[in-house]
Amino acid sequence: MNLNDDMVLMLDYYDKEIVRMICNKYGYTQKEALRKFLASETYRMLRTPRLAMWDFSPVGVFDMWESEQITGNPRNSLYIRRD
Repeated sequence: MNLNDDMVLMLDYYDKEIVRMICNKYGYTQKEALRKFLASETYRMLRTPRLAMWDFSPVGVFDMWESEQITGNPRNSLYIRRD
């Protein structure tokens, strides 16, 4: 997938914010946190323009990532389910 400049900037912003949150909550190094985030389904969803995930705050995307780590599916996040 070719990413346009706006998408690259958006991903950079989310990467930095979410990695910071992962490090703060779980004590991972930045490298470990980035590796875990980039390998996730949540990140694949974030890279998919048609899903418009930039409508979610970094906190929402972090919650999706965390839900994925706990349940195996980022779609179990309250930010998506809206329960």
